[in-house]
Amino acid sequence: MATKGVKNIFLSASIPLPSRDAKYIETADIIAIRDAVIALTTVVLPQHRIVWGGHPSITPLIYYVMEKLDINIQDHVKLYQSLWFKDSFPQDNNKFENIVFTKKEDSISASIKLLREQMLSENDFSAAVFIGGMDGIEDEYKMFREYHPEAILLPIASTGAATKIIYDNFIPENFKNTRLEKDYGYMSLFQKFLMDKI
Repeated sequence: MATKGVKNIFLSASIPLPSRDAKYIETADIIAIRDAVIALTTVVLPQHRIVWGGHPSITPLIYYVMEKLDINIQDHVKLYQSLWFKDSFPQDNNKFENIVFTKKEDSISASIKLLREQMLSENDFSAAVFIGGMDGIEDEYKMFREYHPEAILLPIASTGAATKIIYDNFIPENFKNTRLEKDYGYMSLFQKFLMDKI
C-alpha cells in the first residue's frame, strides 16, 4: 500500500532492440523514449511513486533524475527484478534501496510472467504510463488492465514502438488524445494528463 498521499504509478517502458521484431524498431523514437522517461520521473517522483520491472534501458534514466533532484526519495521508487537475470543485473540496481526480487522459474518466459503478476498484484496503482517498448509492453498492458481496470492509462504514442501499437489498437477511446500522439513537451503533458488527475 502507498503511504498516505503517495500514489503508485506503473511504468511500462523500454528502448526496442534492433535484433527484435521490426514492427517495434521501425516506429520507435529513441530520443522521445528517453525524454519521456526522464520527464515522467522528474514530474512524478517528488510527490508519488514509480514502480517498474527494471528494464536495463530504463533504470539508469530513473536514477539519473533521482540524482538531479538531489532529494532522498528512495521510498518513491520500487524496482522489480527476476532472479532469472541475476548474473546480468545492471550496475544501476545497486543504487536503489527498494528492489523486489522475484523467483527464478523453469524458463525465462515463466520467470518474467511471475515478476509481472507479483508486481501488478501486490501494489495499488492509480495510473499506468506506457513508453516505447516491445512485446513486453503489450503483455504488461493486458495484465495491467485485468488487475487495475479503474486506473488511468497513459500511452505516450509519440514514442512509437509497442506503445503506438497499444494506442492505435487497444486503448479505450476515452484515454486517447492527439497530444499523446504529437506533443513532445512531456513535462507539461504529464502534469496535465497524470498529476492533475490522480
